[in-house]
Amino acid sequence: MEDRIFNNEHVIAWLQYFSSQTDIDLEHVKILDITRKNKNIIPACEAHRCVLVFTEAGHADIFYRMYNAGLGDCTVIYNEGSEPTGPIKQDIVANMIDRGINASAGMIILNPNARAAVKFGMDNSSLVKGSVKYVGSEIRSILLSKMQIEEGKNICVISGESIVVQSAILDGEGEIIAVEYNGNDRRALEENADQFGLNNIHIIDHIDEETLKDLPVPDVTMLVASASMEKEIECLLKINPNMEFVIYTLDFVLAASMIDYCKKFCISDPEIIQVSVAKVTSRHTYEQQPAPWIITCKAGE
Repeated sequence: MEDRIFNNEHVIAWLQYFSSQTDIDLEHVKILDITRKNKNIIPACEAHRCVLVFTEAGHADIFYRMYNAGLGDCTVIYNEGSEPTGPIKQDIVANMIDRGINASAGMIILNPNARAAVKFGMDNSSLVKGSVKYVGSEIRSILLSKMQIEEGKNICVISGESIVVQSAILDGEGEIIAVEYNGNDRRALEENADQFGLNNIHIIDHIDEETLKDLPVPDVTMLVASASMEKEIECLLKINPNMEFVIYTLDFVLAASMIDYCKKFCISDPEIIQVSVAKVTSRHTYEQQPAPWIITCKAGE
């Protein structure tokens, strides 16, 4: 077992401490050790009513960041020191924004307003704007569904900032590799990651064997079709011959040629669909959104 600050004995001791000091039903507690594997505290607290967080000293702005993310009404139950002993204390996050973490310890965060549903098709208005227009939330939901995101899956996203953010929120146990060629988009993505408290995103400015060598091997790649797509697919297949791909394009000619294109890389039977979304505006007019083609396929089959 890997060396870590909080082993099983520590976790059990803290659970027993909080069980004896509070009336919280521990059956429904989400355990989150943010000292390991770039865990995301803000999405976890947004999605769960009760989170037992293990953290090391040094998080000077942890409560300020939670407050900025709209979690100011959450209740924090904690003690002083780094051992599960002594009197219990509690306060709301809004009153703790000037406090940091000065010792390795456990704390419980209660969020009575935690959402019951998965935050799947987040609205574009909540994202920091990049140099390109984000895909509509409905289309994004379909893309995420086609990526079959699950806990622990490593994901690569090429030129898809909003997909990166949503993937990182949904897949807190996995790692997200974000490839952004445009400097403005990289900066916007960094701001989005900071805004949503996402620590499991790795941002690189291009894709090749050198930039990928020290990163987790992705299980699935979502990419926006471009002139560099062939090079990107070729590189990714070298590190994972069984890579799953989800490709987004507005180009019908490219979509129509994908069956032959995939054969070049020994990828068989791609699924090719077109998605159309239309809305009725407040002025009772009909607004048609761009209708992309979405190609899903898996290598090695």
